[in-house]
Amino acid sequence: MNASAPYRTLGRSGAVVFVQALGTMTFGAEADEATSHAIIDAYIAAGGNFIDKADVYSAGRSEEIIGSWLAAHPSEAAQLVVATKGRFPMGAGPNDLGTSRRHLRTALDDSLRRLGVEHIDLYQMHAWDAITPLDETLRFLEDAVTQGKIGYYGFSNFTGWQLTKAVALAERHGWNLPITLQPQYSLLVRGIEHEIVPAALDAGMGLLPWSPLGGGWLSGKYRRDVPPTGPTRLGENPERGMEAWRQRNANERTWQIIDTVTGIAEAHGATASQVALAWLAAQPAVTSVILGARTVEQLRDNLGAVELALDDAEIEKLTAVSSPQTEDYPYGEPGIAQRHRKLGGGR
Repeated sequence: MNASAPYRTLGRSGAVVFVQALGTMTFGAEADEATSHAIIDAYIAAGGNFIDKADVYSAGRSEEIIGSWLAAHPSEAAQLVVATKGRFPMGAGPNDLGTSRRHLRTALDDSLRRLGVEHIDLYQMHAWDAITPLDETLRFLEDAVTQGKIGYYGFSNFTGWQLTKAVALAERHGWNLPITLQPQYSLLVRGIEHEIVPAALDAGMGLLPWSPLGGGWLSGKYRRDVPPTGPTRLGENPERGMEAWRQRNANERTWQIIDTVTGIAEAHGATASQVALAWLAAQPAVTSVILGARTVEQLRDNLGAVELALDDAEIEKLTAVSSPQTEDYPYGEPGIAQRHRKLGGGR
């Protein structure tokens, strides 16, 4: 483990994690076991200590692959902060999904078994469950902490009001509070700054952004009006998101952002991916940016963002060109939107 690498506390907790987390959605799908293990090795060698996963990734196979690596590297495994998620279907039964006590009991035990561990550092609810009473979910998580099965808990894909309601309910009962929120966040997707980021800051929660490169757009590999081909996710399987590609391609804001990212990257002798990741890591409340990689080479390129120092002018330039677009009240009102984007700073 590289002791000089940049670390941050995991939200309101005292646990310390690398500024870039290793996302493992590709494990067992786009990366086989050997490749996945090589990716973990490269991440650890760079100073990384935070691995994020979910039970639903490759129907549990991702957790199994990580479990086999943990078993083969006990000394390195002891230094890792391990996170996973539960909520989405892991079977065909009516209780094989959701955040009920019934489902989460099984989901958590299954994740522990696949990982080959007795304790998970961070257990996250993968999305809101409108059916299960929130106090049922939170009480399960409180019990899991008390039993030593998890150290902390957090959420993913929650809205601002959902997050705030959960924090208030936990406080009312004197239960452990959530420490993290895992949202989609990038230069291309900044709508969370209206409500979700302020809610996280107010609650002292750390953000763990997923899709920090906007599905590959911020890597600089796409060209205007040229449908992707070749060794990219969309190029290999166009049906998975071609309509979304068309919409983003037709949006002039997309190309203004990409041009700005590319220009700054050229000035630094860096890659577009590294610039986009460096900007995101500098945003308020961000604890650790989740990297997704199919190859060791992709991971190493992304890890290079840790060494990239953007100056204030470059940060501001990227922030201005990617300003969230909305005409909805109250965010579209002059003055009000600017106050929201200051995240509570000044009136």
